[in-house]
Amino acid sequence: MGLEDRESMRILRDAFDFDRGSDRLIADFYLRWFSADLSARDLFPPDMHKQREAFSQAMCWLCDQLIAQRAEEPVAFLAQLGRDHRKYGVTQAHYATLQPALLTTLRTALADQWDRRLAEAVDDVVQLVVGVMSGAADAETIPPFCDGTVLEHLRPTRDVSVIRLKMDHPLGYHPGQYVPVQVPQWPRRWRYLSPAIPADPQGYVEFHVRSVPGGMVSTAVVGETRPGDRWRVATPHGAMEIDRAGGDVLMVAGSTGLAPLRTLIMDLTRFGENPRVHLFFGAKYPCELYDLRTLWEIASVNPWLSVTPVSELNFDPPWAADYPDVTPPRGLHVRQTGLLPEVVTRYGNWGDRQILLCGRPEMVRATKAALIAKGAPADRIQHDPLAS
Repeated sequence: MGLEDRESMRILRDAFDFDRGSDRLIADFYLRWFSADLSARDLFPPDMHKQREAFSQAMCWLCDQLIAQRAEEPVAFLAQLGRDHRKYGVTQAHYATLQPALLTTLRTALADQWDRRLAEAVDDVVQLVVGVMSGAADAETIPPFCDGTVLEHLRPTRDVSVIRLKMDHPLGYHPGQYVPVQVPQWPRRWRYLSPAIPADPQGYVEFHVRSVPGGMVSTAVVGETRPGDRWRVATPHGAMEIDRAGGDVLMVAGSTGLAPLRTLIMDLTRFGENPRVHLFFGAKYPCELYDLRTLWEIASVNPWLSVTPVSELNFDPPWAADYPDVTPPRGLHVRQTGLLPEVVTRYGNWGDRQILLCGRPEMVRATKAALIAKGAPADRIQHDPLAS
């Protein structure tokens, strides 16, 4: 039965589940693979914990899809994963050593339940993963990444940086997408960032980065980036978009979650007529609403755009005096005070709008829940995948 054997697929899914203790199995798999292929270890950062979690989540999702007898999405997912893994330097030779390492690890870990049916299911899943990923990678003709040089590093607030680069070749991405980025301070640690301007034919790109407490990469970017640094940017992900024929739009951005929404707004300025767009842009302090002047400049010549600034607190901290004043000229809506989910839903349920949310996962979850509770249809709400 193989992939159609739901009982065996559930056993396999549970084996990969972090909440069921899969960390040992996954650690054994990587140890077995690295022992058989020393070059594979160089593909990964020294700390493997997040990598093991990501592997667990991906395999659990894949098994869930197969249990539900959905094949199209898993194949597309694996193909994208294979294309994306080229940026790490994964080659066909690595897939050749990965396959037996994973099969042997699963056979050992599931020895008490191993039978012909489970063996067939495990073999089919591993062949599916390796076959689709390696095939998609081998068929891809676009380079896996592009390098670029930092031209400018601005600090509009204590915790936010605006990084402007000139890439060696123009980046191809759709407005609203995000890209994997590697910085010189942390090689082999890729982080997803959203370009804050539409794709530029000359190769210019801008990123907005917020320093996250405990975040090694974001802290290094904000604190250590210098003009001349060389960044590496890989192929884009994400499908957040605006349907210009799909009705008016609500956007909710928390801090640097503004970047992809600003890109979408800037892309709309190419057209003479657009749906109405209302953007709520939020931060903790008023001084952290770092890009209000740009939004004011766009709104002042595009009457379809309305912007409401939102701050959790109604005062600025002492350190705000060390950074530029972000107050825009008159013309935007009066700044509101409160949490974004509360402020946004004061205006209604926005059920007739295309709804786009971007920011910290907890803000996105809370805003989505508040909108749905007010009556907004869940299928009208877009956001990027959220970290667990």
